[in-house]
Amino acid sequence: MKNIYIIIISLFGLTLISCAKINSAMDDVNKKYDEFSKESDEPEKTSASTEKASIEKVSSFGFLFVSVGEKGTILTSPKGNKWTKRTSGSKSKLRAVAYGKDKLVVVGFSGTILTSSDGIKWTKSKSGTKNNLGSVTYGKNIFVVVGNSGTILTSSDGIKWNKRKSGTKQSLYGVAYGNNTFVTVGKKGTIYSSSDGKKWTRRKSRTSVEFNEVIYSNNTFLAIGFKGVIRTSLNGKKWTKSKTGTSKGLSGGTYGNNTFMAIGYKGAVLSSSDAKTWIKRKSGTKKNLRGIAYGNGQFVIVGNVGTILTSPDPVTWTKRNSGTSRHLRRVFTID
Repeated sequence: MKNIYIIIISLFGLTLISCAKINSAMDDVNKKYDEFSKESDEPEKTSASTEKASIEKVSSFGFLFVSVGEKGTILTSPKGNKWTKRTSGSKSKLRAVAYGKDKLVVVGFSGTILTSSDGIKWTKSKSGTKNNLGSVTYGKNIFVVVGNSGTILTSSDGIKWNKRKSGTKQSLYGVAYGNNTFVTVGKKGTIYSSSDGKKWTRRKSRTSVEFNEVIYSNNTFLAIGFKGVIRTSLNGKKWTKSKTGTSKGLSGGTYGNNTFMAIGYKGAVLSSSDAKTWIKRKSGTKKNLRGIAYGNGQFVIVGNVGTILTSPDPVTWTKRNSGTSRHLRRVFTID
């Protein structure tokens, strides 16, 4: 009889574990896109007095780093070394930030869109969709948001949003603006471009690998994805393969100090002078790195379990205290 009880308890435990795995997998934009490693994600303790003091010191944007992540996490920093938690009013996984018309726009899961005029107080906007939103950019006086199932939204003010036809059902994870062109990337090597954010044209990436991010800097678009895949383009239409020398998943990129940077899984950091040939760098961490930005004379990287690294160059990285154990997805600069 004792053996029977042991067997029943074991089977019950396996059932609970299996259900937990299913629910976890269904929670993300895409299992690969947000496959956070099994690292500690315990709620951190917050201090109301610290938040209040920080708010009193910040009265306008100036130069600012803004990072977003899971469970409504928003962090801000004027220099990248000391960070302040902000109350977003959301528990959604936040995925990207854009700035335009003196306003910050943050997007996330379940159609979440938040706006702020100071980086401190945040207001929810109605997106008109429950689809998970993966990225946002600003150009030509409009915000453009992309997400699951080919979702594309546009807005002139960040408050009222219009649905646009993307021409695809593939999930879109990144969007950028440059050279009078919007570019969005996503699942199965998907790349689309648009001159106005309304009508979109499919482009050939010559890969079926998932793209996690696209940026525009130094007159170049970079589409960044899994298995070390990077594609570059000057106009968003024709794309060229880059030699990264890595098979690790890449999730973010930026340009600064005459250097292109790409970051990714298990602490991967790459640098390049031309976006064609890349050099591996040591980040000093094995955490999955998710976003990178450049400003105020330094690179800032964010990632799993509140990881934040800074460096004035691609070589020497310093760990910073983010004040959170939440996973951080992207970081953005306001200049």
